[in-house]
Amino acid sequence: MAEKRARRKTFVSIGTVIEKVLQQHRPLNDQSLVQVWKIWEQAVGPAVAANARPVAFRGDLLLVHVTSSTWLHHLHFLEKEMIAKINTAMGDTRISNIKLKVGTF
Repeated sequence: MAEKRARRKTFVSIGTVIEKVLQQHRPLNDQSLVQVWKIWEQAVGPAVAANARPVAFRGDLLLVHVTSSTWLHHLHFLEKEMIAKINTAMGDTRISNIKLKVGTF
């Protein structure tokens, strides 16, 4: 029992926990989504990252939730650039389309 308590006192990031769970229980697409989360801010920049988050993969389509219709409109013009930056940061061409949607994250 004391060993369990000792382990509980060690904090880990929620990203680490999510990544382990996805690797064990979810398909490859979810693991790819974890990769996108890791490189997201670097690839799209801090302003975009503060207002848009990747939420799902469907084949080669990345679903991204944005904070408002204004950001949706703005990012619509940057889709091709975002795809190129994300694929470059991930080291492959996994994403060929982005679908933007106003939503929560």
